[in-house]
Amino acid sequence: MIVPLSIISLLGLACLALLASPYPFLAPGAVLGLVGVAVLYRKPGWGLLGIAALVPFEGLFKDNAFSGTKFFGLALALILMLQLAVHQIPATRLRSNIWRPLIGFMLLYGLSMLLTENMDLSMTHFRELSVGLILFGITLLIGRELNLDMFCRLVTLSVTATCVLAMFSAKYQDQGRASGLLEDPNAFALLIAFTVPLALLLIVRGPYLLYRLFWGGCLVLLLGGMTKTESRSGLVVLLLSLIIGLYHYRAQLPRIRPRHLGFAMLGLALMVPLAVAVLPAGYVARIQSLSILSAGANAHKDESLGRRASYIVVGSQMIRENPVLGAGPGTFPLHYAPTGYAKAFSANRKLGDLYRRAHNTYLEIFSEIGIPGGLMFVGMLGLGLYNLMHARQLWLQRRDWAQADLLTHLGMSFLSLTLFLMFLSAPNHKLLWIMLALTSVLRYEAEQGAPRETQP
Repeated sequence: MIVPLSIISLLGLACLALLASPYPFLAPGAVLGLVGVAVLYRKPGWGLLGIAALVPFEGLFKDNAFSGTKFFGLALALILMLQLAVHQIPATRLRSNIWRPLIGFMLLYGLSMLLTENMDLSMTHFRELSVGLILFGITLLIGRELNLDMFCRLVTLSVTATCVLAMFSAKYQDQGRASGLLEDPNAFALLIAFTVPLALLLIVRGPYLLYRLFWGGCLVLLLGGMTKTESRSGLVVLLLSLIIGLYHYRAQLPRIRPRHLGFAMLGLALMVPLAVAVLPAGYVARIQSLSILSAGANAHKDESLGRRASYIVVGSQMIRENPVLGAGPGTFPLHYAPTGYAKAFSANRKLGDLYRRAHNTYLEIFSEIGIPGGLMFVGMLGLGLYNLMHARQLWLQRRDWAQADLLTHLGMSFLSLTLFLMFLSAPNHKLLWIMLALTSVLRYEAEQGAPRETQP
């Protein structure tokens, strides 16, 4: 108890200092911080749950120097370092097969920074990426105590809440497209695509009808939010992940009786026309525009597809010019802005329209860090997917269907993240690094053969 007492003493001194300062009204905040740190010291997994649940609400704190996620992150980092120092947490928990490609990626990242074309942009990029790296280490240390059922519930509820806000308030829309509390509708669609498999898991595991109906309602709101984003990439990723989920449950098909099939066909006959009728006309037009891909992206027919094609052209040129170490982290906008594409696709010639990111994490990494660094990054994500597949197979061999279902749905969510990175620049996404570390934790538990206990 020496460590928590020292923290209490420091925060007590901070309260006294605030009371004696010109800002005594901040003292209650220090008291709340004291209580929060004490709780996190005993239950660090709650802090990680808080970070995951607050990801959809980060837009509320974008202009603040301090936010809920920052508090949880800093508090957890401090607490876990102290617990490691006094051996309350074994350092062996940091073991992961993802460290090798991650260390290789960071070494190449550092070399690329040394030769970068713009150190300010590279340092900003590194600060953003460092948040994900810290979360990776935190999740490795406390992932074994993480209540995954609660993780699914909190993430589903938080994303569903932002879907409700986005669907029924123009304040949370961007030119008619739902963006929630985020700036980009595609970033919001990523969260929804990540959450839908978790909501499905809660429905499948529902112990009684009302429980399933509640999470079924959340699923409907999530799907409504996805249509409101008008994200074509979100729809494609969501359909792919759902197909994988159906493949997992194929063994249950013999349980379907002819009368069940009849009800299912009747439901589809009613739902499909209803879905087409309620879909926004703009979303239907955007989906139909995908048909022009067979003839190549034409900016005159679809400006969005033409803009994405221009990112590929510029990124490919950057890779040819600097194939080994790239142009430097965060420098893609510097190469895109002087091109004719930036001027052609800019509506108002503002800096934000001219200096655009690649909207493709893989393209951005390969062009800014180089081909070796890009391969390391892809290798990390591929290894994470393999960890989940391997763990799922082990539980299937032990005929533990509940654990196998859990791994399947988490794998669907992680796959949604990795696929969505092809349509969004988000190498520092918090859920990406949490899930990446969690794949190692879940594989370790499967190899040890000890299923985590389901907590209420």
